[in-house]
Amino acid sequence: MASDLRETRVGGQELFKGDFLHAMRDRVRLPDGQLTQREYIVHPGAVMIVPWLQGPDGSLQLVLERQYRYPVQQTIVEFPAGKLDPGEAPLVCAQRELREETGYTAREWARAGLLHPVVSYSTEFIEVWFARGLQAGERRLDEGEFLEVFTASPEQLYAWCRDGEITDAKTLIGALWLQNVASGSWSLNWQPADPAA
Repeated sequence: MASDLRETRVGGQELFKGDFLHAMRDRVRLPDGQLTQREYIVHPGAVMIVPWLQGPDGSLQLVLERQYRYPVQQTIVEFPAGKLDPGEAPLVCAQRELREETGYTAREWARAGLLHPVVSYSTEFIEVWFARGLQAGERRLDEGEFLEVFTASPEQLYAWCRDGEITDAKTLIGALWLQNVASGSWSLNWQPADPAA
């Protein structure tokens, strides 16, 4: 039988509250009864989309983005993604973010799973969604948001992951899901898009 590894909050304080992130320091009781501190970031959660596009020759192409990420001072290749608005359903967020960032809408959607990218210091979770049957449209980037949209083959994506050119955790997980779905090892439950989305 597994032992109880839970830590229990006994107090805490807010360290910082910004427009996006919220930093906390909690006092917690460990499984052995000792007390310690845990500092962490409260995050509203996010979605990531793995968009499938049919190439002119019928081959599968993926819609990706290049975006400068200030904390790491690098331009990062990643799948489209964005944070949840208060009370927003993850699929609605995925549809909104795909449209805003890339201009594409999708006829079909499938939820792949959930990931926690930084469990040691953040509450952040990211729902992974696949989108297919893409139709091009106009992008509506947020003010101050700059990114380049491009397409690549799955083979290019896997090579960039292997060679360390892609280091974004959520995109690496997206590539893992894609590889397993493409091989037939994992399946997706596709659903039509909500016509109102």
